[in-house]
Amino acid sequence: MREEHGAVDRADPREGRAPVGSDACAYTSYGDGEAPDEYPKTGAGTEGVARDVWNALYEVQDPEMPVSVVDLGLIYDVEVEDADGDGAGDGREGTTVTVEMTLTYTGCPARDVLTNDVRCAAETVPEVASAEVDLRYSPEWNVNMVTDRGRADLREFGLSV
Repeated sequence: MREEHGAVDRADPREGRAPVGSDACAYTSYGDGEAPDEYPKTGAGTEGVARDVWNALYEVQDPEMPVSVVDLGLIYDVEVEDADGDGAGDGREGTTVTVEMTLTYTGCPARDVLTNDVRCAAETVPEVASAEVDLRYSPEWNVNMVTDRGRADLREFGLSV
């Protein structure tokens, strides 16, 4: 387990921002906020196709920093539905997946890249015939929706979270 490093200097106007020269999104605020109890969602407890989709999503990294979109807390839900409508995702032809996700900020320039990468990752699961990504902005993302692993990765990247 990685050790935590010092706290953000609250007097610094760049609080929670990426270091100068970093490729991290300059618009993303890594400040504290309220995270609903059910966040971050990690796919824990899922089975079958849903579990496989969550595993595939862990492989998708934010294009501006080497952190999984799941560990960043951007994935809000994964829904699996068979053509027969039973939601079992039992591998029959026609299994569809809907991934609900958010962005670190509504005007994120990586929006199209991220949504395409997430859709493509879900479609790599052999039982998935098609996938779609629905963006939602409620609840609003904040740094408290990042997993412990994601926080460690952000600190390693140079962000103080």
